[in-house]
Amino acid sequence: MHQFHYRQGVLHCEEVNLNTLAAEHGTPLYVYSARTLRENYQRLDEALKDLDHHIAYAVKANSNLSVLRLLTELGSGFDIVSGGELFRVIKAGGNPGLCSFAGVGKTAEEITYALEQKIYCFNIESLAELEFINSVAGENSTTAPIALRINPNVDAGTHKYISTGKAENKFGIDHEAVREVYERAARLPHIRIRGIQMHIGSQLTSATPFVKAVERVLPLVSELKSAHDLEFFSIGGGIGIVYEEALASGHPDWWTRQEEPPLSPEIYANKLVPLLDSLGLKILLEPGRYMSGNAGVLLTTCLYEKKGQAKTFKIVDAGMNDLIRPALYEGHHEIVPLEESRMTSRITADVVGPICESGDFFCQGREIPDIKANDIIALMSAGAYSFTMASNYNSRPLPAEILIDGRQVHLARRRQSWDDLVTSE
Repeated sequence: MHQFHYRQGVLHCEEVNLNTLAAEHGTPLYVYSARTLRENYQRLDEALKDLDHHIAYAVKANSNLSVLRLLTELGSGFDIVSGGELFRVIKAGGNPGLCSFAGVGKTAEEITYALEQKIYCFNIESLAELEFINSVAGENSTTAPIALRINPNVDAGTHKYISTGKAENKFGIDHEAVREVYERAARLPHIRIRGIQMHIGSQLTSATPFVKAVERVLPLVSELKSAHDLEFFSIGGGIGIVYEEALASGHPDWWTRQEEPPLSPEIYANKLVPLLDSLGLKILLEPGRYMSGNAGVLLTTCLYEKKGQAKTFKIVDAGMNDLIRPALYEGHHEIVPLEESRMTSRITADVVGPICESGDFFCQGREIPDIKANDIIALMSAGAYSFTMASNYNSRPLPAEILIDGRQVHLARRRQSWDDLVTSE
């Protein structure tokens, strides 16, 4: 559910008219709902209330400082994958002692910085990385807290680019090799074993892969808990969101009408809490997309229509540099006009941007509202893996970001200027 709804024929975010917002700030424009972010966090936290747990938001999903501040206020920890993300968390007032550092290629500089900031733990992806972090910690005369990331070899049933828990993926240590690596970690002088971690993929719409992965590793986790005095088990993130019927899913009634409702925090908790409760470990979660995905939209203006021999194109002022998910892995974003009256007339068309790439599209051959020149549309569910993956390709300035909280409008990031593009050259 979310806080994007039509009111008096115009799309609103919470109490703010998005047409008015676009007129003031221009397009392309990212808009986030603070209420949705809070509700998503609180809903997941409540669903897991019977389990000793802690939520560590995946910063890579949306790293805007305003978003991080809001989550910090709620008590969230953070899943980070770079020194830059840790820096952002600290600048937003987050506690580095609630940060877990994941990723396969941590540099000595990043490791040193994280040690200085006293992060909660490093998630170790290989024996080579374990040895490297031990060496860096030794050079800094300190001890590095760690958890080994286990690769359970479970198919998450998601797109191959966001699958992370299969044997052929680059992430984690093979299930069969984990014991040996823990034994090695226990002998290293600058390593402190703190826990164990796994992550099988992103945008999972069923609880089944989560259950399968947990059931597969649970006996090993219990064994390692006894052998190495583990204090936590991180089960990763991956809870999916609604993309295809994104606007409708903002209403509670939509969920009750589904014969097979999408994965929700409640379904997730009902399946996993019974498996994890008896383990006697703190359970860490690393939600990113679930937390911020449906809390954001990208507004873009239709420039004009091009009728080709084979297709009709609606050309807009946002491009793949602003939102790359459709080009990168065929990510779907529902397209809705800000004016509800435009919903009635439909057309099959491609919505494309100005970038000089054939992959610069937001949909292809899809039935969409028949938008006209100067109409503004919203690309729904654009709060995760959207702005964070944006670039200056084609020397295009990055869009502004706005955080809405009730009637309050906060400029979370100003729009880049052409001057900004060359300031460091």
